Amino acid sequence: MKKLTKPRLSLGQIFNMSVGFLGIQFGFALQNGNASRILQSFGADVEQLSWFWLAAPLTGMLIQPIIGFYSDRTWNGLGRRKPFFLTGAILAASALLFFPHAGALAGYLPPMIVGAGILMMMDASFNVAMEPFRALVADNLPEEQNTLGFSIQTFLIGIGAVVGSWLPYILGEWMGVAKLAEPGQIPDNVRFSFYVGAFVFIAAIIWTIVGTKEYSPEEREAMGFESEGKEDTLVSVFRYIKEMPTTMRQLGVVQFFSWFGLFSMWVFSTPAIAHHVYGLELNDHQSAGYQDAANWVGIIFGVYSGVSAIYAAFLPRIAAFLGNKATHAFSLTAGGIGLISIYFIQDPQMLILSMVGVGMAWASILAMPYALLAGSIPMSKMGVYMGIFNFFITVPQIVNGIIGGSIVKYFYNGNAIYAIVMAGVFFIAGAISVLWIREK
Repeated sequence: MKKLTKPRLSLGQIFNMSVGFLGIQFGFALQNGNASRILQSFGADVEQLSWFWLAAPLTGMLIQPIIGFYSDRTWNGLGRRKPFFLTGAILAASALLFFPHAGALAGYLPPMIVGAGILMMMDASFNVAMEPFRALVADNLPEEQNTLGFSIQTFLIGIGAVVGSWLPYILGEWMGVAKLAEPGQIPDNVRFSFYVGAFVFIAAIIWTIVGTKEYSPEEREAMGFESEGKEDTLVSVFRYIKEMPTTMRQLGVVQFFSWFGLFSMWVFSTPAIAHHVYGLELNDHQSAGYQDAANWVGIIFGVYSGVSAIYAAFLPRIAAFLGNKATHAFSLTAGGIGLISIYFIQDPQMLILSMVGVGMAWASILAMPYALLAGSIPMSKMGVYMGIFNFFITVPQIVNGIIGGSIVKYFYNGNAIYAIVMAGVFFIAGAISVLWIREK
């Protein structure tokens, strides 16, 4: 049989292939911007937040390698990766609808326990839908289009994150939806945002499923990708970990610093900004001022996501000029400076400038490690190795989740702004560690 090669895809085809990630990030943005306020409404203290947020990396670490392994070996009427997209979307939409109502089960279980359980279900569902998307880009694109593919994916991630982050503010400030609620209840602007998020999640995934072709096992075998690893079992994942490429191991250090910093930013931005910038008391979780601060955090998170979408469009050209490593190091440094600058800001409007650097780092974190990695992974193991690579995303978040709250409580005296400064320092450390990577 004549060996086939993967054809170059048009921008429209790459766009259709990545639209589902817009929906996934819409859901993540709602979670990142509102989970801390929802958990605090249920009674969580600031030092407890990182424990609840452990649900995300723990479920990702357990689920993504398994989903990656089986998506490498799946082929049915829906396709290869698509069955996982659809299953994850249905489960995630259900969790998005229910999360703001977790307090309704207070008569049976403590609301905080219910909230943490729904957060774990939501993250598990997001991971089922998300993990195969990275592999799908590498499945369908020739190697010379990998950076373009991941950059377009990052652009759409940015669009989804902007809308998801801003929606509670838009509903509350511009459309008059109630932004205050009784103690223990979630404001209407937040609840309605989660309803919209559930719909967008499903719609975006269906767009990708309908608009994307996947190569069949016969086509992949003709390209020389399908025969390798056919007899492996799930236990073989441990062998894959042992045999992971050198580039992946070196990227693990960069990922540790990057995702440790991101976790601190997501968990502690709302209490840090409410106290340090808005001047509220540390235990103020229900006042109008706190809700204003939380809504503004959603806005600035949307800003960094919007910057990332724009910056992602230029990443292929920047990388072509500077190289992948220098591009990632520069971007992480910009993010570190942006986070550290928050300590010196008293005007909430000025936080927008800080988020420009964070947006540059976020775009690069979502694209450049995968561009550096894709060429070093065997095609037949793309899904499982992308899942294993997720360890380098989840482990730093788990470490932060275990120790981050105690650091804030005992070293920072409950003042979360110092966790944000620490996140900036970790970004810069990640930028330095990029320079030791050996690209294939």
